[in-house]
Amino acid sequence: MPEKVDIISEKDTELSAIVQQLWDSDISRLKPGRDYKVSFQGNSASTDHNIITNGTPLFKYVDENVFRKETFSAFISLLDNYISDTGEPEVVTPEEEAENYNFLAAVMKTSVMMLSHKYLVGKNLSPADTTDFKKQLYDIWFKLYARKGSSRPDSSGFEHVFVGETRGAHTVIGFHNWIQLYLQEKLGNVIYKSINQSSNSQKPDENKHIVTLQFSWKNGIKSKGSCFIGVSPEFEFALYTICFLTSPNKSVRLCFSGYDIQIVCHHHNQKHIGTTYPILLKYL
Repeated sequence: MPEKVDIISEKDTELSAIVQQLWDSDISRLKPGRDYKVSFQGNSASTDHNIITNGTPLFKYVDENVFRKETFSAFISLLDNYISDTGEPEVVTPEEEAENYNFLAAVMKTSVMMLSHKYLVGKNLSPADTTDFKKQLYDIWFKLYARKGSSRPDSSGFEHVFVGETRGAHTVIGFHNWIQLYLQEKLGNVIYKSINQSSNSQKPDENKHIVTLQFSWKNGIKSKGSCFIGVSPEFEFALYTICFLTSPNKSVRLCFSGYDIQIVCHHHNQKHIGTTYPILLKYL
Protein backbone atom coordinates (compact mmCIF):
# COMPACT_ATOMS: atom_id res chain seq x y z
CA MET A 1 0.00 0.00 0.00
CA PRO A 2 1.51 3.38 -0.94
CA GLU A 3 2.32 5.80 1.83
CA LYS A 4 -0.43 8.30 2.53
CA VAL A 5 0.55 11.78 1.42
CA ASP A 6 -1.03 14.87 2.95
CA ILE A 7 -1.99 17.38 0.28
CA ILE A 8 -2.38 21.06 1.05
CA SER A 9 -5.11 22.72 -0.97
CA GLU A 10 -4.44 25.76 -3.14
CA LYS A 11 -6.32 27.92 -0.66
CA ASP A 12 -4.28 26.67 2.29
CA THR A 13 -1.05 27.21 0.37
CA GLU A 14 -2.09 30.80 -0.27
CA LEU A 15 -2.99 31.27 3.37
CA SER A 16 0.34 29.77 4.39
CA ALA A 17 2.09 32.42 2.33
CA ILE A 18 0.28 35.33 3.97
CA VAL A 19 0.74 33.80 7.43
CA GLN A 20 4.46 33.51 6.72
CA GLN A 21 4.44 37.24 5.99
CA LEU A 22 2.63 37.90 9.26
CA TRP A 23 5.18 35.76 11.10
CA ASP A 24 8.10 37.57 9.51
CA SER A 25 6.54 40.92 10.41
CA ASP A 26 5.93 40.04 14.05
CA ILE A 27 8.80 42.12 15.43
CA SER A 28 7.34 41.94 18.95
CA ARG A 29 7.52 38.15 19.14
CA LEU A 30 9.56 36.96 22.10
CA LYS A 31 12.63 34.79 21.58
CA PRO A 32 12.67 31.44 23.43
CA GLY A 33 15.53 31.07 25.87
CA ARG A 34 16.16 34.80 25.96
CA ASP A 35 12.83 36.56 26.54
CA TYR A 36 11.09 33.57 28.12
CA LYS A 37 11.84 30.05 29.31
CA VAL A 38 9.37 27.20 29.71
CA SER A 39 9.73 23.80 31.33
CA PHE A 40 8.56 20.60 29.66
CA GLN A 41 10.11 18.33 32.28
CA GLY A 42 8.30 15.15 33.26
CA ASN A 43 8.63 12.26 35.67
CA SER A 44 8.36 8.50 35.69
CA ALA A 45 4.57 8.71 35.34
CA SER A 46 4.90 10.07 31.84
CA THR A 47 3.13 8.14 29.05
CA ASP A 48 3.79 7.76 25.34
CA HIS A 49 1.65 10.76 24.50
CA ASN A 50 1.84 12.91 27.63
CA ILE A 51 4.72 14.23 29.68
CA ILE A 52 3.37 14.46 33.22
CA THR A 53 4.87 17.40 35.10
CA ASN A 54 6.29 17.10 38.58
CA GLY A 55 4.62 20.22 39.96
CA THR A 56 6.95 22.78 38.41
CA PRO A 57 5.44 25.83 36.67
CA LEU A 58 5.22 25.93 32.89
CA PHE A 59 6.92 29.32 32.75
CA LYS A 60 10.33 29.50 34.37
CA TYR A 61 10.92 33.07 33.22
CA VAL A 62 9.28 35.83 31.17
CA ASP A 63 10.83 39.23 30.54
CA GLU A 64 7.88 41.35 31.60
CA ASN A 65 9.34 44.46 29.99
CA VAL A 66 7.56 43.28 26.85
CA PHE A 67 4.24 43.92 28.56
CA ARG A 68 4.99 47.64 28.40
CA LYS A 69 4.65 47.57 24.62
CA GLU A 70 1.45 49.21 23.45
CA THR A 71 -0.31 46.15 22.05
CA PHE A 72 0.66 43.94 25.01
CA SER A 73 -0.44 46.56 27.53
CA ALA A 74 -3.75 47.15 25.73
CA PHE A 75 -4.32 43.40 25.50
CA ILE A 76 -3.65 42.77 29.19
CA SER A 77 -6.09 45.53 30.16
CA LEU A 78 -8.90 43.43 28.62
CA LEU A 79 -8.26 40.24 30.57
CA ASP A 80 -10.17 41.26 33.70
CA ASN A 81 -13.29 42.45 31.86
CA TYR A 82 -15.14 39.12 31.88
CA ILE A 83 -17.05 36.71 34.08
CA SER A 84 -15.65 33.27 33.37
CA ASP A 85 -18.79 31.27 34.12
CA THR A 86 -20.85 30.53 31.02
CA GLY A 87 -24.51 31.21 31.67
CA GLU A 88 -23.67 34.37 33.61
CA PRO A 89 -24.56 37.37 31.41
CA GLU A 90 -21.74 39.74 30.49
CA VAL A 91 -22.18 43.50 30.77
CA VAL A 92 -19.79 45.73 28.82
CA THR A 93 -19.27 49.04 30.59
CA PRO A 94 -18.36 52.22 28.67
CA GLU A 95 -14.86 51.94 30.11
CA GLU A 96 -14.50 48.37 28.88
CA GLU A 97 -15.80 49.29 25.43
CA ALA A 98 -13.19 52.05 25.30
CA GLU A 99 -10.51 49.50 26.25
CA ASN A 100 -11.66 47.22 23.44
CA TYR A 101 -11.34 50.00 20.88
CA ASN A 102 -8.01 51.06 22.36
CA PHE A 103 -6.71 47.55 21.75
CA LEU A 104 -7.99 47.62 18.16
CA ALA A 105 -6.34 51.00 17.59
CA ALA A 106 -3.05 49.68 18.98
CA VAL A 107 -2.92 46.53 16.84
CA MET A 108 -3.96 48.46 13.73
CA LYS A 109 -0.70 50.43 13.97
CA THR A 110 1.38 47.27 13.56
CA SER A 111 2.69 45.94 10.28
CA VAL A 112 1.12 42.56 11.13
CA MET A 113 -2.42 43.96 11.14
CA MET A 114 -1.73 46.24 8.20
CA LEU A 115 -0.72 43.20 6.16
CA SER A 116 -3.80 41.25 7.22
CA HIS A 117 -6.08 44.20 6.43
CA LYS A 118 -4.56 44.59 2.97
CA TYR A 119 -4.98 40.87 2.30
CA LEU A 120 -8.61 40.82 3.43
CA VAL A 121 -9.47 43.92 1.40
CA GLY A 122 -7.94 42.24 -1.64
CA LYS A 123 -10.24 39.28 -1.07
CA ASN A 124 -13.28 41.57 -0.71
CA LEU A 125 -13.76 40.25 2.81
CA SER A 126 -13.13 43.47 4.71
CA PRO A 127 -13.77 47.19 4.10
CA ALA A 128 -10.83 49.30 2.98
CA ASP A 129 -11.66 52.09 5.40
CA THR A 130 -9.82 51.45 8.66
CA THR A 131 -12.68 52.75 10.82
CA ASP A 132 -15.08 50.33 9.15
CA PHE A 133 -12.52 47.56 9.49
CA LYS A 134 -12.28 48.18 13.24
CA LYS A 135 -16.07 47.93 13.45
CA GLN A 136 -15.89 44.60 11.63
CA LEU A 137 -13.22 43.38 14.03
CA TYR A 138 -15.28 44.54 17.00
CA ASP A 139 -18.30 42.55 15.81
CA ILE A 140 -16.20 39.44 15.15
CA TRP A 141 -14.34 39.46 18.45
CA PHE A 142 -16.13 41.57 21.05
CA LYS A 143 -19.83 41.40 20.24
CA LEU A 144 -21.58 39.43 22.97
CA TYR A 145 -23.64 36.34 22.19
CA ALA A 146 -25.22 33.45 24.08
CA ARG A 147 -23.30 30.21 24.16
CA LYS A 148 -25.08 26.88 23.92
CA GLY A 149 -27.27 26.35 26.96
CA SER A 150 -27.55 30.03 27.79
CA SER A 151 -30.48 32.32 27.03
CA ARG A 152 -28.54 35.54 27.65
CA PRO A 153 -25.38 37.00 26.08
CA ASP A 154 -22.63 35.46 28.18
CA SER A 155 -19.66 35.16 25.84
CA SER A 156 -17.61 36.61 23.03
CA GLY A 157 -14.90 35.37 20.73
CA PHE A 158 -12.27 37.35 22.58
CA GLU A 159 -13.31 36.05 25.98
CA HIS A 160 -13.43 32.44 24.85
CA VAL A 161 -10.15 32.35 22.91
CA PHE A 162 -7.91 34.73 24.82
CA VAL A 163 -9.32 34.85 28.37
CA GLY A 164 -10.95 31.47 28.92
CA GLU A 165 -14.31 30.38 30.29
CA THR A 166 -15.64 27.81 32.74
CA ARG A 167 -18.59 25.52 32.18
CA GLY A 168 -20.03 24.06 35.33
CA ALA A 169 -17.81 23.37 38.29
CA HIS A 170 -15.09 21.32 36.62
CA THR A 171 -14.59 22.26 32.95
CA VAL A 172 -12.46 24.96 31.32
CA ILE A 173 -13.27 25.90 27.73
CA GLY A 174 -11.37 28.15 25.36
CA PHE A 175 -8.28 29.70 27.01
CA HIS A 176 -5.78 29.55 24.15
CA ASN A 177 -3.45 32.44 24.97
CA TRP A 178 0.01 32.28 26.50
CA ILE A 179 -0.07 35.73 28.14
CA GLN A 180 -3.23 34.89 30.08
CA LEU A 181 -1.72 31.49 30.91
CA TYR A 182 1.45 33.08 32.25
CA LEU A 183 -0.33 35.78 34.28
CA GLN A 184 -2.82 33.31 35.77
CA GLU A 185 -0.05 30.85 36.61
CA LYS A 186 1.89 33.67 38.29
CA LEU A 187 -1.18 34.41 40.45
CA GLY A 188 -1.49 30.74 41.38
CA ASN A 189 -4.76 30.29 39.50
CA VAL A 190 -3.32 27.94 36.86
CA ILE A 191 -1.68 24.63 37.72
CA TYR A 192 0.20 23.07 34.82
CA LYS A 193 -0.46 19.31 34.61
CA SER A 194 1.08 17.83 31.48
CA ILE A 195 2.42 18.45 27.98
CA ASN A 196 1.00 16.50 25.06
CA GLN A 197 3.28 15.22 22.31
CA SER A 198 2.31 15.54 18.66
CA SER A 199 0.69 12.60 16.88
CA ASN A 200 3.95 11.67 15.13
CA SER A 201 5.67 11.27 18.51
CA GLN A 202 7.84 14.35 18.15
CA LYS A 203 8.70 15.59 21.61
CA PRO A 204 7.63 19.13 22.48
CA ASP A 205 10.46 21.59 22.01
CA GLU A 206 11.08 24.36 24.52
CA ASN A 207 12.51 26.50 21.74
CA LYS A 208 9.37 26.31 19.59
CA HIS A 209 6.29 28.52 19.75
CA ILE A 210 3.38 26.04 19.91
CA VAL A 211 2.40 23.78 22.79
CA THR A 212 -0.46 21.44 23.73
CA LEU A 213 -1.01 20.98 27.43
CA GLN A 214 -3.37 20.13 30.25
CA PHE A 215 -3.91 22.52 33.15
CA SER A 216 -6.36 23.44 35.89
CA TRP A 217 -7.90 26.89 36.31
CA LYS A 218 -10.47 28.09 38.81
CA ASN A 219 -11.06 24.51 40.06
CA GLY A 220 -11.79 23.35 36.50
CA ILE A 221 -9.69 21.28 34.12
CA LYS A 222 -8.62 22.07 30.58
CA SER A 223 -8.00 18.51 29.51
CA LYS A 224 -6.26 19.44 26.27
CA GLY A 225 -5.57 22.94 25.05
CA SER A 226 -3.21 24.30 22.41
CA CYS A 227 -1.70 27.74 22.11
CA PHE A 228 1.16 29.72 20.66
CA ILE A 229 3.83 30.83 23.12
CA GLY A 230 5.79 34.07 22.84
CA VAL A 231 3.95 35.54 19.86
CA SER A 232 2.49 39.04 19.99
CA PRO A 233 -1.23 39.75 20.49
CA GLU A 234 -1.38 41.30 17.02
CA PHE A 235 -0.06 38.12 15.36
CA GLU A 236 -2.72 35.88 16.89
CA PHE A 237 -5.45 38.46 16.34
CA ALA A 238 -4.49 38.84 12.67
CA LEU A 239 -4.02 35.11 12.04
CA TYR A 240 -7.33 34.07 13.56
CA THR A 241 -9.22 36.90 11.88
CA ILE A 242 -7.92 35.85 8.47
CA CYS A 243 -8.78 32.20 9.09
CA PHE A 244 -12.26 33.12 10.29
CA LEU A 245 -13.08 35.34 7.32
CA THR A 246 -11.57 33.09 4.64
CA SER A 247 -12.63 29.70 6.01
CA PRO A 248 -15.31 30.00 8.69
CA ASN A 249 -16.40 26.92 10.60
CA LYS A 250 -13.62 24.69 9.30
CA SER A 251 -10.02 23.81 9.95
CA VAL A 252 -7.22 25.24 7.89
CA ARG A 253 -3.84 23.60 7.42
CA LEU A 254 -0.86 25.95 7.31
CA CYS A 255 2.85 25.47 6.81
CA PHE A 256 5.15 28.32 7.76
CA SER A 257 8.50 28.93 9.43
CA GLY A 258 9.16 25.29 10.28
CA TYR A 259 5.66 24.46 11.51
CA ASP A 260 2.97 22.27 9.99
CA ILE A 261 -0.16 23.22 11.91
CA GLN A 262 -3.92 23.14 11.79
CA ILE A 263 -5.95 26.18 12.79
CA VAL A 264 -9.34 25.12 14.12
CA CYS A 265 -11.85 27.90 13.46
CA HIS A 266 -15.55 27.75 14.34
CA HIS A 267 -18.00 30.60 13.96
CA HIS A 268 -21.10 31.56 15.90
CA ASN A 269 -24.09 32.48 13.75
CA GLN A 270 -21.80 33.24 10.81
CA LYS A 271 -20.80 36.54 12.42
CA HIS A 272 -18.60 35.94 15.44
CA ILE A 273 -15.64 33.85 16.52
CA GLY A 274 -16.87 30.74 18.33
CA THR A 275 -13.45 29.28 18.96
CA THR A 276 -10.10 29.17 17.22
CA TYR A 277 -6.74 27.69 18.18
CA PRO A 278 -3.64 26.01 16.69
CA ILE A 279 -2.84 22.31 16.64
CA LEU A 280 0.76 21.31 15.96
CA LEU A 281 0.92 18.49 13.40
CA LYS A 282 4.69 18.32 13.07
CA TYR A 283 7.87 20.32 12.88
CA LEU A 284 9.13 20.73 9.31
